[in-house]
Amino acid sequence: MRLGAVILTMGNRPEELRALLDSVAAQEGDPVEVVVVGNGAPLPELPEGVRTVELPENLGIPGGRNVGIEAFGPGGGEVDALLFLDDDGLLPHKDTARLCREAFEADPRLGIISFRIADPDTGVTQRRHVPRLRAADPMRSSRVTTFLGGANAVRTKVLAEVGGLPEEFFYAHEETDLAWRALDAGWMIDYRADMVLHHPTTAPSRHAVYHRMVARNRVWLARRNLPYPLIPVYVGVWLLLTLARRPSLPALRAWLGGFREGWTTPCGPRRAMRWRTVWRLTRLGRPPVI
Repeated sequence: MRLGAVILTMGNRPEELRALLDSVAAQEGDPVEVVVVGNGAPLPELPEGVRTVELPENLGIPGGRNVGIEAFGPGGGEVDALLFLDDDGLLPHKDTARLCREAFEADPRLGIISFRIADPDTGVTQRRHVPRLRAADPMRSSRVTTFLGGANAVRTKVLAEVGGLPEEFFYAHEETDLAWRALDAGWMIDYRADMVLHHPTTAPSRHAVYHRMVARNRVWLARRNLPYPLIPVYVGVWLLLTLARRPSLPALRAWLGGFREGWTTPCGPRRAMRWRTVWRLTRLGRPPVI
């Protein structure tokens, strides 16, 4: 099984990027082909053999990753699966690529693998990095309904069948949009605790656009993918959860602005999932209302 890797960078972490590339090159088995996409930023000097794309402007996370996919031919077709890795991450074990190959080869319906993210100093996996509701035990692997954007592997047949990441989202929830489309097409998603990406513990709110885009994209996610009766339920639950968390006044204003934007701006093509997919998500432990 041929593997490629897409690494998106803003050009501001050259040392971390080089360490990540070294960890990819150290993987067991056949070499993993790598493309580094400079998302509106020039790239530093990179090892020989690494493919590069320098974009003149920042296309956002999904837009930049889609460019990386196409660097491996239409829909990434030159390889069988693609690893998507954060530029400040690191693969601490040399068997991750081999485990990916074995997992995809063993299960023809497995479409996406979500890695476990762990802090390199403490080994702790943040609860938000376990892509399921029952997240208390990050060491338990399971079938899930979404995946982590900067620490995953996607079979390129999935991308060929359901399309790439939604570029309109720019940042936040683009993985769940792809996950729902993949599940609706019959693919499965696994969270694997034994496939690890080291990444420093951070808060998602460090991004200035976090609150607005999280709210806007929640609404877009529902409008694009859910049957009409479930849209107000899903959005209403997230509104109540946000208020229950008592965000600061500036954060709440940004969130409400994004919430309004989600209803009043185009969200891209609508492809509502089938009701049997709703039931499938429910049996997997996360009905698409939360």
